[in-house]
Amino acid sequence: MLQTRKPPYRAEHVGSFIRPDQLLNAARSHKTNKIDEATFEEIKNKAIADIVSFQDSIGMPSVTDGEFRRRVWSGGVSDALVGMSIKDSGTLTFKSDEGDVLMPPSPYAEGKLRRKHNIVTDDFKFVKSLKPKGHPKVTMASPPVMHFFLGRDSYNPEVYDSNEAYFADLTKAYQEEIVELAAAGCTYIQLDDTALPCNCDLDARKTIIARGEDPDELTNIYVKAINLAVSNRPSNMFAGMHMCRGNLKGLWMAEGGYEPIADQIFNELNIDAFFLEYDNERSGDFEPLRYLPVGKVAVLGIVSTKTPELEDKDGLKRRIDEASKFVPLEQLAISPQCGFSSGGGGGQVVTHDDTRRKLELVLEVANDVWG
Repeated sequence: MLQTRKPPYRAEHVGSFIRPDQLLNAARSHKTNKIDEATFEEIKNKAIADIVSFQDSIGMPSVTDGEFRRRVWSGGVSDALVGMSIKDSGTLTFKSDEGDVLMPPSPYAEGKLRRKHNIVTDDFKFVKSLKPKGHPKVTMASPPVMHFFLGRDSYNPEVYDSNEAYFADLTKAYQEEIVELAAAGCTYIQLDDTALPCNCDLDARKTIIARGEDPDELTNIYVKAINLAVSNRPSNMFAGMHMCRGNLKGLWMAEGGYEPIADQIFNELNIDAFFLEYDNERSGDFEPLRYLPVGKVAVLGIVSTKTPELEDKDGLKRRIDEASKFVPLEQLAISPQCGFSSGGGGGQVVTHDDTRRKLELVLEVANDVWG
């Protein structure tokens, strides 16, 4: 396949993969002290080596560790911070076609935040040691994820007296992490964000107003926070940002197109590429892509990880053609709309075989369109 020489590649993926049964069983055994830390680490390393080999075997240009060391997709950041815990209440619930299903716990800063250990640098070093053919990419939950669902209730008022003070400490952890990643040779990072796209949901915006906040001001705050978080990255470190409206084994949290935030995020964020959820009508149309400036890329998440059903190749090409009416084809790429396993444990809606078929389709379409 003809690829660009640097990320984002024409065929991409978001990062997480279905955890193998051996890894899930080991996590349960470790939690109940049936196996020790060293044994658990060996099993994780083997699972990661296997998933990196899988990505290389089908020709993915970028590779990740599958997020196999995390409890959940956002756990890498929250687990690395002293002072961070979780709270049971939040703004949005996960939904199915039948209605509300569950309200997930939200990050909560009960104490002053600082890194107790690195977030993903050790994870990157291990993937790098495997000498993969693909470009190693690390993924982290974005700073807004640590705030949006509780707003000002995201932090203990006895510790932080404002959003500005809270984000100053939070983004410092990212700045320190990026310095370590750069020193380790990492040149590809991805922030995963559910806050900004959920801030496009009309019901969510009403809830934000009801709790005494302004949705558009939140967008301003989040753009500044993300820019602070990546402010230490060197010129050779590519930064992408994945945005979706929640994905938990086929469930979602929000709906609505990117129009309320598109102009600001595309033009003000110091991000090189946007991995955009576009797998169904809840994501809106492609018109907001008209704001994407020259030099940035929209990775169209038009292959769904919410269903095992394989998309039609010609249908995907038509969607890419539709998007190219608003932004030049050379500023587009293709990927699944989210990771294949945003939540741990069983009950996943796709299998490893589904994953292979979906990614092979992404590669074929990219080759046909850009190769």
